[in-house]
Amino acid sequence: MNAEQEVIEAAFERARALAAGDPDRLRRLLHPDFHWTSHLGEQFDRDDYVLSNTAGAIRWKKQSLTDAEVVVVGQVAVLRCVAADDVVTGEGDRLTFRMPMTQTWVKEEGRWLCLAGHAGPRLKG
Repeated sequence: MNAEQEVIEAAFERARALAAGDPDRLRRLLHPDFHWTSHLGEQFDRDDYVLSNTAGAIRWKKQSLTDAEVVVVGQVAVLRCVAADDVVTGEGDRLTFRMPMTQTWVKEEGRWLCLAGHAGPRLKG
């Protein structure tokens, strides 16, 4: 498996950890200095991101990643894709949001860790 495929697999594993609502599994995939900007402009560090996505009002069902492109330079990779987030809101509504997403990954001790990401804006339709 080449580096680009390793990064895509790590991104899929992150998506599966979100859907499982597994904070430990998700945390293991995120760099200690991780930061995220949501499609609403909210900013999260690793602990806030994990808490928000595993114990918040929204429950993840699935995240699909399509049209993935990865550029690897040394031990750093940038993944661009379209994410489809299948979630259940605090009111019990099941919704799917589609949006472009960018993630930065770094390879440390043989593992790819997500260092930063940004999703949005939401796509119409």
